[in-house]
Amino acid sequence: MKSNRQRIGIWGEQLAAEKLRSAGYEILEQNYRTPYGELDLIARKGDLFLFIEVKTRTSRAFGLPEAALTRRKREHILQSIEHYLQEHPEIDCDWRVDVFAIQGKPGASDLEVVWFENALA
Repeated sequence: MKSNRQRIGIWGEQLAAEKLRSAGYEILEQNYRTPYGELDLIARKGDLFLFIEVKTRTSRAFGLPEAALTRRKREHILQSIEHYLQEHPEIDCDWRVDVFAIQGKPGASDLEVVWFENALA
């Protein structure tokens, strides 16, 4: 059985995937596991690959969602991307890391979704 925290995380990832699809991206992978961690979403639009980290919080009690993207987490994301690219040598195009910061609860009217493009540049 999933914890409330896991359910909120899954909901946030689904919301981010919907936003990406509506922007014309194809979702290639979700929750792609590597020895260095997990990539929440991998998407593609034309010759551009996106590696997406999704941070979801139900309140601001512990700060903004994007504040959870620590230096260590950023390092793990980049190591995971390197692993993915080594596992998929056919990928020979541009890529970037985006972050979705989601604050709110399912069904809430005050839902806030911020899409940070090229977040680890």
